[in-house]
Amino acid sequence: MAAPNLQLDIAHMLAGGLVLASFLLLYQNRIFALLKVFALHSLLLSVAVAWQADIQGAPHLYITAGIAVVLKVLIIPGALYQMVKRLGIHREVETVVGIGPTMLAGMGLVALSIVLMLRVTETADTLAREDLAFALAVILLGLLTMVTRRNAISQVIAFMSIENGLILAATGARGMPLVVEISVAFSVLVALIVIGIFLFRIRERFDTVDMQALDRFSGERT
Repeated sequence: MAAPNLQLDIAHMLAGGLVLASFLLLYQNRIFALLKVFALHSLLLSVAVAWQADIQGAPHLYITAGIAVVLKVLIIPGALYQMVKRLGIHREVETVVGIGPTMLAGMGLVALSIVLMLRVTETADTLAREDLAFALAVILLGLLTMVTRRNAISQVIAFMSIENGLILAATGARGMPLVVEISVAFSVLVALIVIGIFLFRIRERFDTVDMQALDRFSGERT
């Protein structure tokens, strides 16, 4: 068993690594690279959750970590990869604004998350306070990724990264009940199947999954 200070340092390092992976998601401009970074994002989450299971003495969190590995490191990136290949989606990820302004906005959101959470959770223990600050940063960076990407696949990945942030927050705050974690995992899997069906239908009907192009089409029809 590691010393208490070392345990906290490792937990914070893993949570901070998840924030850095969120910045990598913001930076990527190719779909396949985005899928690989999302797998890394989810792998860091699973390691962070497993570490929390060790230092909290909460064995059920190992199940959460295992679910994250199976679903978000293996199944979901693999399924999205096959969707991209079968749909013939353009490999470049089109953005609403440039990478530079987006990264600056992301830095501002991280600073906001840290300041806000450290003030709101003054009475909480050190581990929960800092992990919640990192988790809020991951969630806000996921939202930023979602609103600055036009491609439907990239928005799906951004949504999944937000869910990773929610899991980090729940484990840092002494976890959710196991039944909730399992139900969330299966909900994500069902959502992926539904999203896949809709993407194939959209591609078949409109010959694109670019959200801006779909908005233009909707405007023309109205």
